Amino acid sequence: MIMSKVLIVDDERSIRHTLRDILEFEKYEVDEAADGMECLVKVKQNAYDVIILDIKMPKMDGMDALDKIQELARETPVVMISGHASIDTAVEAVKKGAFDFISKPPDLNRLLITLRNAMDKSELISERKVLQGKVSNTRFQPIIGQSKCINQIMSTIELVAPTEARVLITGQNGTGKELVAHWIHQKSNRCDNPLIEVNCAAIPSELIESELFGHEKGAFTSAIKTRTGKFELANGGTIFLDEIGDMSLSAQAKVLRALQENKIVRVGGEKQIRVDVRVIAASNKDLRKLIDTGRFREDLYHRLAVIIIDVPPLKDRIDDIPQLIQHFCNEICKDYGIPEKSFDAKAVKKLQSLAWTGNIRELKNVVERLIILGGKSISAQDIDRFVLPTTSSILEMRDVLSKFSDLRELQKYIEQEFAHYQSSME
Repeated sequence: MIMSKVLIVDDERSIRHTLRDILEFEKYEVDEAADGMECLVKVKQNAYDVIILDIKMPKMDGMDALDKIQELARETPVVMISGHASIDTAVEAVKKGAFDFISKPPDLNRLLITLRNAMDKSELISERKVLQGKVSNTRFQPIIGQSKCINQIMSTIELVAPTEARVLITGQNGTGKELVAHWIHQKSNRCDNPLIEVNCAAIPSELIESELFGHEKGAFTSAIKTRTGKFELANGGTIFLDEIGDMSLSAQAKVLRALQENKIVRVGGEKQIRVDVRVIAASNKDLRKLIDTGRFREDLYHRLAVIIIDVPPLKDRIDDIPQLIQHFCNEICKDYGIPEKSFDAKAVKKLQSLAWTGNIRELKNVVERLIILGGKSISAQDIDRFVLPTTSSILEMRDVLSKFSDLRELQKYIEQEFAHYQSSME
């Protein structure tokens, strides 16, 4: 568990140690500085979630230090404390960017509440930075392909995105469901607000409700502070529930309620929090079959599946493979800072013949491997040498097996092929 990090800046050693003892008891990680100059040195060297800053200090007082902190770490919340300041000073501090102002000696309860509120702000800022980075990257990730099915998906996105309709994206792993969700958000009226992603398959069932709806401090053993859930973070924007077929039934019930009422309740809390969120869900499983076996709620399915977009496997869009190869080749060469490479026609044709059970994700990995290990122009021989046998065509394998009447002939063939493979690697 990562602890929140607090910097205490005060010239009185006794106050620093008292605050340190209190905050470490509350499970914060604490650092200290004796004046404004030392504070700035530490802010340059470390990232803090909150800074507690005294006003009256030697060398550099708190107000001057606050100005410098706004330049170095503008988004870090600063709580000002002082035993001598007036109301005018407090107002000035807040105008300069301080999160709050507390008089000395600080009331313990108020201090802890202020810190928790400041931590929430810090957490939201961190989430926003991650989201902005993802959105920025997504804007430059086009949906590649000119096949009929891809053109149909892009046309559907254009029609659906400007509406508030919920969308269910289906398809195998690695087909690009996440990219479709990103484009729906980018072309929607909510594009200036967050797109929050939740991988339901990656979160333990006992934690999924806390992840989605947040929790109050003390709601369970490790809940040492109040946490904002993904639905709250997505307020005004979009939440993408990936692999929703892996969500527990109890979490499904709460998601259904949130969709019906546009309200959520944090785990361990009682207050209803209103949220305005568009939901996009995705699944690599057949939700209809899960409904039949009692593992997915039919009423939730109907809430989510207003619009269904099925993303086809790569084997059903073979004509898009040359364009995908070129796109990945350009992207990977640029990322590695190496001269652009090319794939000759026979290499492309050979890649088109493979099974691609891992879909586009597997194709990108294979292109990256070939760019790293192959020459300036990737040939069919490079495919034979560097592409793992697991990507061989299932149909081709079936044709090979049909030529043998018994296991001895097959074993002899395998031994010959293995010897050929070893010699090619030397």
